[in-house]
Amino acid sequence: MIAISANAKKAISELNKHGYETYLVGGCVRDMLMGIEPHDYDITTSASPDEMKEVFKNERVIETGIKHGTLTVIYDGEPIEITTYRIDGEYKDNRHPASVEFTRNLSDDLSRRDFTVNALAYNERDGIIDLFGGRSDIENHIIRAVGDAKTRFTEDALRIFRAARFSSTLGFEIEQETKKAMIECAHLLNNISAERINTELTKLLLGKNVKNAIIENYEVLGVLIPEYLKMKGFDQKNKWHIYDILTHTAVAVEASLKVPHIRLALLLHDTGKVHTFFTDENGVGHFWGHNEKSAEIARDFLNKYKYDNFTKDAVYSLVKIHDTPIQEDKGFIKKRLNRLGADRFFDLIEIQRADNKAQNPELVNLQRIDNIEKMAREIVREECFSLASLKVNGKDLISIGITEGKKIGYVLNALLDEVIEDKLKNEREELLKRAKEIK
Repeated sequence: MIAISANAKKAISELNKHGYETYLVGGCVRDMLMGIEPHDYDITTSASPDEMKEVFKNERVIETGIKHGTLTVIYDGEPIEITTYRIDGEYKDNRHPASVEFTRNLSDDLSRRDFTVNALAYNERDGIIDLFGGRSDIENHIIRAVGDAKTRFTEDALRIFRAARFSSTLGFEIEQETKKAMIECAHLLNNISAERINTELTKLLLGKNVKNAIIENYEVLGVLIPEYLKMKGFDQKNKWHIYDILTHTAVAVEASLKVPHIRLALLLHDTGKVHTFFTDENGVGHFWGHNEKSAEIARDFLNKYKYDNFTKDAVYSLVKIHDTPIQEDKGFIKKRLNRLGADRFFDLIEIQRADNKAQNPELVNLQRIDNIEKMAREIVREECFSLASLKVNGKDLISIGITEGKKIGYVLNALLDEVIEDKLKNEREELLKRAKEIK
């Protein structure tokens, strides 16, 4: 028995009472079979849009999707989306059907869906309706297209990225014919909106199986980031690296915290290596300036796929400085905290920790990074490293006769430098005394 939310059950019951077939369908059925609580419930019914409106005439409804057969009923503040069984017309833009035809046949509706694991229907009377082997594919952890995979991806190219995303979030393997069709149709992703690519990539990056998803779908990623097509099998010829660039990147992403801008920065952090690689006279590989080149690639990618300003700034900055050395020294750490700000500094620490975990374990020193982070957190908690934590400000300097704007800034920064270097205590009277000497 599958547990259905009270409100979803109520909507199904109302439609059944009026004589219409009604089922839970898609991802919510898949999730419940996997023991995952659904985020929302999708319902499909034999009732036409007008018939649904009549059934729910006394309820609050949203008709935004009614043209395509979708009505949203609001029960106790919970939206329940209900869609008439339908057959999609011709897809002319690799994303949306030009028209839809309503039908009374459930099999027509299930056969238009993307993957077998999402083509399951359920109600309490009939149990699981599984026309395409979705239940078996869930049990065997397989992503398989419904019907002909190439047709499914040509209809809606976003399904290509959804397959990669499901492989990451569910930990499933993509079936070979489906994988082959993904690669053949990958160029069609260029017809998909930047916002949808952005959303699907973020979900993929936060998945539990992200390492394998990146490695197995590098050709799909290569449509978005062409460097990925060269990263596969790229021998770094360097004692610090035991993986090719692609695998190194994938391992680093999975080793990091599940934070979108962190994982996106790691996805992009070594893309510049394919452009900057050379070997010295001993055959050792080097990538001088790869961080700068990677940052350029990141900037172009972030702009193209319309990321928000915070993500653009954070990812570009982190990629550019990802290999900046940080000394295990209190004064040095204070200066880095001052220059980067605490949030960006700790993001950088996380990037470097994940980057190190994807290198040669016999040569990296993860304890050093842990020590640096511990010291930095103690500094942030207890010590002065920025003008905001300096115990004098511009008004204080004006009160002792320093009134010129540029001079105020110069003196405050000079005081901060001396505090950071432990030449001066962060105490108001001592700071004001020193300020008079500086002026």
